[in-house]
Amino acid sequence: ENIYKYFINNQQTSGHQSLIFGLRELSSIEMIEFCLNSSYINLPITDERYNFTSNYELRIYTSGCYYLDSNNNWKSDGLIVGSLTNHYETECLATHLTTFAGGFIVLPSPINWSYVFSNADFMRNKTIYLTVISFSIIYIILMIYARFKDKKDIEKLGVTPLSDNIKSDQYFYEILVFTGRRVNAGTKSKVRFILSGANDETNVRTFSDSHRKIFQRGGIDAFIMAVPKSLGLLNYIRIWHDNTGQGS
Repeated sequence: ENIYKYFINNQQTSGHQSLIFGLRELSSIEMIEFCLNSSYINLPITDERYNFTSNYELRIYTSGCYYLDSNNNWKSDGLIVGSLTNHYETECLATHLTTFAGGFIVLPSPINWSYVFSNADFMRNKTIYLTVISFSIIYIILMIYARFKDKKDIEKLGVTPLSDNIKSDQYFYEILVFTGRRVNAGTKSKVRFILSGANDETNVRTFSDSHRKIFQRGGIDAFIMAVPKSLGLLNYIRIWHDNTGQGS
């Protein structure tokens, strides 16, 4: 059985990041020479292309020997993977008396793409195709809805100039309106106000925004009001609506 096995221990691979191996079929003359002289260890191999006359299978596996150090970390110092290691068992040779364990990597089974594509028609896989299509449609709809809501949220973050501002006015006030979260707290009616200060008061002004709905339940609306001059220290605000909203 050893004729079909090639073993490289961890001392030989130390410091290497990759391994390259070659595989070819022996000629009839080489087979005779190898059988007569079993002292051959590594037969010559070149970059020439060879045609295999028979099928073969190749199995590659890795094994390791490790122990827990004082910091509870896995280390392999002083441990050598023995030549009796196979894909069932791992032989560990140690130079110190510690409790050690073996480690190995299980490679995933290869995918037969020819079989996959030859059996990928719709009629044989209705359930899979319909499930994927359904989830894709739902995902696209949710993405469109989320994008729409994001745009609405961005609009709500902006500050809206009042529509009745006069361009020549150069004194500005920012007004924040918080709408409560109780049922029916919002309104669609026209909301007007008068802001009074120690020096002056405004005319009747109107809250409005042509790009979005304002005074929605739980909403925060910001407005910029322009006036000819400072109102002084603010005293009070009179605010009302005209009951023109739906359901009033």
